[in-house]
Amino acid sequence: MVPELKSMSVEKVREWLEARGFADRMTVHEGTIDTVEHAAIQVGASEAEIAKTLSFMVDEKPVIVVMAGDARVNSSKFKAQFHTKPHMIPRDMVEELTGFAPGGVCPFAIPADIPIWLDVSMKRFGHVHPAGGSEYVSVDLTPEELEEASEAAGWCDVCAGWEN
Repeated sequence: MVPELKSMSVEKVREWLEARGFADRMTVHEGTIDTVEHAAIQVGASEAEIAKTLSFMVDEKPVIVVMAGDARVNSSKFKAQFHTKPHMIPRDMVEELTGFAPGGVCPFAIPADIPIWLDVSMKRFGHVHPAGGSEYVSVDLTPEELEEASEAAGWCDVCAGWEN
């Protein structure tokens, strides 16, 4: 049995996506999608097509960056974009700051003062699959739909390792 499918986090994401016309893109999985590898298995996509959502501290404020599953944050590129080295939010502070537990952090229904950036590593796919508020829920969107649904601040280029 999958726990907490009616969790407040998932309901918050469902309401957010419903208001933007994308709630029908949510999928509940029997197994966890808490890692790129697990998500690819559950979604039935390549690991690269999994849109991983990472949270960083920039100028003592949270920033969300969504990137392809095969991409890695590149310090130089991150610093060029955000004028600081990448520092992930400590795991024990993620839920307090983003509203979502690690494994379920997603680019939807994030507090309005947290900017969401989408890395260009995802633009090579027809569809990407970010989490939907829990480690059991994913959302199937085109990169353009992800930009709209997440109300992203914009696209950035802070990753490496995916170009090959």
